[in-house]
Amino acid sequence: MYLKKLRIILLYKVIIISLLITLGITYYRIKNETEKAYPNEVTITGIVTNIKKENTKTQIELKSTEKILINYYDDIDINIGDEIKVQGQLEIPPENTVFNLFNYKKYLKSKKINYLITPTTIIKIKSTNQIKYQIKNKIIEYIDSYKSKNYLQTFLLGDNSAISEETIASYKQNGISHLFAVSGMHLSLFSVILIFILKKIKIKENIIFIIISITFIFFAFLTNYTPSILRALLMYIFLNINKILNLKIKSIYILIITFEILVLYNPFYLYHIGFQFSYTVSFFLILFNNIINNQKGYIKKTLITSLIAWLSSIPISINNFFEINPLAPLINIIFIPFISFIIFPMSLITILIKPLDNIFLFLTTILETISLNITHINITIPLAHIPWYVTIIYYLLIIIFIKGINTKQIKNFLPLLFAIIIHLNIKNIIPSEALTIIDVGQGDSALLELKNNKNILIDTGGNIYNPNTITNNRIIPYLKSLGIKKLDYLIITHGDFDHMGESLNIVNNFPIDQVILNNDAYNELEQSLIKNLNNKNIKYYNNVETLNIDNNKLYFLNTKQYDNENDNSNVIYLNYNNYKILLMGDAGVDKEKDIIEKYQLSDIDFIKIGHHGSDTSSSKNFIDKINPKYSLISVGKNNRYGHPKTSVLDILSKTQIFRTDIDGSIKITLNKKGYKIKTSSQSSTP
Repeated sequence: MYLKKLRIILLYKVIIISLLITLGITYYRIKNETEKAYPNEVTITGIVTNIKKENTKTQIELKSTEKILINYYDDIDINIGDEIKVQGQLEIPPENTVFNLFNYKKYLKSKKINYLITPTTIIKIKSTNQIKYQIKNKIIEYIDSYKSKNYLQTFLLGDNSAISEETIASYKQNGISHLFAVSGMHLSLFSVILIFILKKIKIKENIIFIIISITFIFFAFLTNYTPSILRALLMYIFLNINKILNLKIKSIYILIITFEILVLYNPFYLYHIGFQFSYTVSFFLILFNNIINNQKGYIKKTLITSLIAWLSSIPISINNFFEINPLAPLINIIFIPFISFIIFPMSLITILIKPLDNIFLFLTTILETISLNITHINITIPLAHIPWYVTIIYYLLIIIFIKGINTKQIKNFLPLLFAIIIHLNIKNIIPSEALTIIDVGQGDSALLELKNNKNILIDTGGNIYNPNTITNNRIIPYLKSLGIKKLDYLIITHGDFDHMGESLNIVNNFPIDQVILNNDAYNELEQSLIKNLNNKNIKYYNNVETLNIDNNKLYFLNTKQYDNENDNSNVIYLNYNNYKILLMGDAGVDKEKDIIEKYQLSDIDFIKIGHHGSDTSSSKNFIDKINPKYSLISVGKNNRYGHPKTSVLDILSKTQIFRTDIDGSIKITLNKKGYKIKTSSQSSTP
C-alpha cells in the first residue's frame, strides 16, 4: 500500500516537472519560430481540408507541404478532400497592426497555417476518393438543406459563420458564447446519450469505450480538430484508460498531460482563445469540484459551476474582449440547461428526423430573441488590457474568492472586488499621456491621451467597401483595451470618407461628449453626422481656434477658406510636455504656405504628414521651415494611390519616418521625463 502511494506521488512529481519542461520548450519554439522562404509567385498542389464561405469570399484550407489558407472571391466548384492546383501570390499572414488586438497570424498558426495565398487560378485535379471526406461532404450538403442549418452547422460542424454578427455579439456580451463552441460539454452530453443506447442493447463496457472513442475521433474530424474538442477527446480516452487500468490518477493531472501533448504538437495553441477558455475553465472546475459537489439542489450547483467558470475566464475575457459581464453567471443558469438539455440534443435528433426542422428553428429563434433582449440590460464592465504578471495576480485573487465560497467567508470576495475597482479606474490612477496614430488602412485616425484621463480622437478612418469594420474591429476595441470609457472630443479634420467615414458608427457605439468639425461647408457625410449628433444631443462646433483642456491648448491653424475639402482640413498644433506636435489632416501645399506665413512654427518634434504622403502635401519649403524630427505617415498597405510618394519620402529623409503600412500603429508616450516611440511591429526608445 505504501509503495503504491509512493509511486503515485512520484508520478505526480514527474507530471509537474514535465509540465515545466513543456512550457520551457513551448516558449523557446514560439520565440524562435521562423517561416521558410518561398518565392512570391507560386504554384501549389494539395488537398482541400476545409471550405468556409463568407459573403463574396470563400476561404479554402489547403494541405500541401505547408498548410495554406486561400482567399478566393469568385464562384468555384470544389469540395473538401478534392485535389487542386493553385497559382498565385504567397504571403505571410499579418500580425495585429493595432496594439492589444486580435493577432491573425498567431491565430492561423494555432491551426498550423503559415501562409496565405491570393490565387490567380485554381484548377481541380480530381475529386476526392477518400471515404471520410465523402461522408463529410454528404453531411455538409445534407445540413445545408435545413432551414435551421446555422445552428446545425454550429453544433455538429463547429462552424458558426451562418449565425448573424449581431447574435454572435449578444452571446459574447452575455458571457454565453462558450456554449456555442463545440467542446467537452457537447461531447459529454453526446456520450451520455450514446452510452444509454449502447447499454440498452447490452454492449460490453470496454466495447462501448472503443465505439465512443471512434465516434469522438470522427466528430473531431467533422469540426476540423478544434483545440477544445481535442482536449475533450484526449480527456475522455485517458480518463477511461485510468478507470479501466485502475491507475487512480487524479483528473487534474490527466488534464495537465493532455495540455502537454497538445502544446508539444502545436505551441501556438496557447494563442487560440478556445484553447485558453477550454483548459482554464476545465482546470478550475476540476480543482474546485468538491465545492460544486457540496452544493445541494440543481440550481445552486449550476450557479456555483457557472460562477467558477465565469471567474476563471475573467482574465481571458479582459485581454480578448476588454470587458466582463457580472450578470454572466446568472444568465448562464438560464442558457446552460436550455442549450444542454433542449437545443443540443434537439440538434442531434433533428439531423436524424428532418420534419423536426421547423421545431428546432423555432427553439433557436427563441434562444436568439432572449439573448438579444438581455443585451439591452448592458452592465458590462470595461477593463483595460493586462500584462502577464497582472493576470497571475488576478488568478490568485480568484482562487482566494472561490475558496471563500466553500468556507462561506464572503470577505474573501473583497480583494477581487478591490482589484476590479482599481482596474476599472486605472486611467485615473496611472494616467496615460500619449499620441497614437491608429492603423486604419488608407485613412487617418489618431488618439490623443492627455492628463486627467482626457481623451481626444482625431478622425475615424473609413473603408467604403467594408463599412463599420474599422470602428468595430479596431478603434472601439483599442479604446476599450486602454480602459477609455468615453471620448471628451471627436475632432473631424474634414469631410472626406477616409477621415470621417466611421464617425456615425463611433458616435452610435461609444460615448462622446463633444464633436469638432472644420470650417468648410458641410458635405452630405458631415450633414448625416450632424443630424445624428442632434438626435443624440451631442454638442458640436466648427471654426474653432483653440481648445483648452486642463491648461493644455490645441491650436487649430485656420488660415482662410479654400476651394477644396483637403485644404480646409483642421490642422492641429499642440505643445505637450515641451514636445511640439503637428497634425496636418489632408492639408496641401497652398495651406502649408499660408500656415508658415501666419504662424511661427519651427523645430516640430512630431508631425503627422498631410494627405498620407501625397505629393500634393509636404513641400520642401514647408518641411525645411518647420524642421520636424519625426514624420508619421498614416497610409494603407499597397494602396492604389501609390502613397507615400517617393518625392515626399526624399523631402522627409532628414527625419525619422514611421509608416502605418510598414510599422502598424505608432504610439508616442510623452511625459516630462522623456518620450518613447513604440510600433505594433517593433519598439524603439531614443
